[in-house]
Amino acid sequence: MIKDPKKLTPEALWHSALGLLSRRDHSRLELAQKLRLRQFDPELIETALDKLVEQQWLCDERFARIQVRQHVFKKHGPMRIRMELKRKGVDEHIIELALEEDETDWFELALACYQSRFRGRDIDDIKEKAKRVRYLQSRGFNSEQVRYALETEPD
Repeated sequence: MIKDPKKLTPEALWHSALGLLSRRDHSRLELAQKLRLRQFDPELIETALDKLVEQQWLCDERFARIQVRQHVFKKHGPMRIRMELKRKGVDEHIIELALEEDETDWFELALACYQSRFRGRDIDDIKEKAKRVRYLQSRGFNSEQVRYALETEPD
């Protein structure tokens, strides 16, 4: 459905952007995509985004830090977090900075993730071990973190 061009004013764009940001933080790319879906002019969108950054309503660094914390809470590993943040348009150096600032012990997180899923269940055969490895890899843990989780004795 095409919106009435009279309603696609800079003021409407500004209010729409603030409304989206009031619900949760967004990356610059995410917010731009949502505003384009609402059929605002791309030039007006860029101007508004620049103003939002200037006024600190929009900040990819803050967004990345929040996303890292949320993913760690869900027991996601660093590889998955990187992939999700890249998909949302966050720069590589911002991602790395957010991961460093968080100071998560990825080995212990991999172990906690593994134990919460497989506690008390022995590995019977190679298929079961492969299943567990795939599970941890899908959660974003690298091979060393996976090996640590599989080889550490449960508490």
